[in-house]
Amino acid sequence: MVASLGASAVLVFGMPSSPLAQPWPVLGGSTLSALVGAVCSAFIPDPALAGAVAVGLAIALMVPLRCLHPPGGAMALYVVLTAGDGWHLAAFPILFNVIVLLVSAVVYNGLTGRRYPHPQWMAARTDIAQGAFTASDVDAALAHYNQVLDVSRADLEGLLHLAGRAAFQRTLGEVRCSDIMSRPPFAVEAGISLKDAWALMRAQQIKALPVVDAQRLVVGIVTVADFMRLANLDMHEGLGQRLRMLVMGRTGQPQNVGEIMSHPVQVAHVGQHAMDLVPLFSQGGHHHIPIVESEGRLVGVITQTDLVRTLAAAVQGRDEGGSAGATSVRGRAPTEEQAAP
Repeated sequence: MVASLGASAVLVFGMPSSPLAQPWPVLGGSTLSALVGAVCSAFIPDPALAGAVAVGLAIALMVPLRCLHPPGGAMALYVVLTAGDGWHLAAFPILFNVIVLLVSAVVYNGLTGRRYPHPQWMAARTDIAQGAFTASDVDAALAHYNQVLDVSRADLEGLLHLAGRAAFQRTLGEVRCSDIMSRPPFAVEAGISLKDAWALMRAQQIKALPVVDAQRLVVGIVTVADFMRLANLDMHEGLGQRLRMLVMGRTGQPQNVGEIMSHPVQVAHVGQHAMDLVPLFSQGGHHHIPIVESEGRLVGVITQTDLVRTLAAAVQGRDEGGSAGATSVRGRAPTEEQAAP
């Protein structure tokens, strides 16, 4: 047994998300430091000087090799002070004990519901809304701080995004999808003809129609863009003529909504916070989000305009010193984004 592995155990069991407790720092830092201690012990007769050089050299090597592990310094000093055969000591018991420790950490953290090794939190996750700072801003802040943080850069950026999101959600208030969605929503079934769907969109001045089955479960969505895409806009005929030819039906052309709809479709639940829709609109390329209830049945639709109006009202309420709240939009007139061209 090696005493410094007790400190390693504190990290892998007590702080499994720390960058210093990940498998490579534990394995590389401990083994490398043991080898450094063996080299210094073999070539420097004075134990005090050899110990000092071993610790310093171990740190100098662990940093560029990205295996910085605090118990590694103790490991280098231990090998020097024991004055044993450091070369064999690095393989057994040190390397063997480290492997046993890491396997035990994986099993223990898995049983307690914590992932180990800790996954790197990718800053480009689509479920994190873009805040008021970018990755380069984080790099600039870390460069200015110029200190070692016991947290990975990806985790730090993710936490900053979540903090910004929580602050904006506090400003927005408890606004749910049910507060800002349009209801009752216009929808069609997949078997309806393109002519009837287009007529409904023009009559109601909307740009999208959720497609549902007999149980009102959302199976797709058809938009003006779908009609335009199939109208072959690169042809010489005008847009109006091409659309008329499409919706009236021609041999070899799609005849019903199910043939041109986009699916699967992104939906949101009626009880979700409105803030959850921000990344869907800003990063997902969506313009209309069908809203479903707990059993998946369609109950409403939210557009980008609906969300922007809500966010603007919340910011205005904050600036005026008032409380930001939800403005019910049930039964309202169609927004500009809903209006058909």
